[in-house]
Amino acid sequence: MASTSASRSTGVTGRIRTAASTLYSDNQSLIAEFRKAFNMMKEIGVDLERDNKSQMVKELENAAVELLATYEDCTHFSSAIHSVGDRCQPGEESTNFKKLFEDEIVKLKASSSSVLQNHPIIRQFREAIWNVHHAGEPMPGEEQDDIVMTSTQCSLLNITCPLSGKPVVDLAEPVRSIECKHVYEKNSIMLYIRSKNARAKCPVAGCPKMLQAQKVLCDPVLLMEIDEMRAMSKQTAMTDVIEDCTALDEEDCD
Repeated sequence: MASTSASRSTGVTGRIRTAASTLYSDNQSLIAEFRKAFNMMKEIGVDLERDNKSQMVKELENAAVELLATYEDCTHFSSAIHSVGDRCQPGEESTNFKKLFEDEIVKLKASSSSVLQNHPIIRQFREAIWNVHHAGEPMPGEEQDDIVMTSTQCSLLNITCPLSGKPVVDLAEPVRSIECKHVYEKNSIMLYIRSKNARAKCPVAGCPKMLQAQKVLCDPVLLMEIDEMRAMSKQTAMTDVIEDCTALDEEDCD
């Protein structure tokens, strides 16, 4: 009887985790659509700035901040789905999933930044607008070093695969751990996990998380973030060229 009960509990746990995984994947697709919307708003803002329509640019930025609030809620919900689905262990009493979700979301919101105006997505929007007429110059209130920091900001925790050594933007099949959010080349990390016989610790130095093959995925958001990183790298390269040309002009003047 005990064995039957344990088997039933294991089956329920498996179904809960499968359902959570499906919801998580669907929600990641929605988050990717948000990222596309932000990129589109940034492109429109750049076009408006070129036409010197500053008031419309400001209105567009305000709309981006409002959308960002919904985006943040969506990311919290996605994280809560994963966390609750992973930790849920059905017992004799019924589980209040609604309360579990609400408690997890409250915890996630408390640990995240509440200042949407300083969010990297909004900073990237402002930087793109600023660079229309002031490429290579610090934005008001920022030093030259801050330009580099803003230009290279992204959501990726590591910019190279710890196993293959390749830059994330050059990976043939990038995947990311649901647990620690580190990114790897798919073939390399799967070989690594198999070689460790289910005791695979994340190969990123200092990361204590254990990896499971079914929790190392390529989600739509990851591909969006890699594309954004490529775009930011090109923008940084263009800024360097502008600075080099400016330096040459100054030398000619001397």
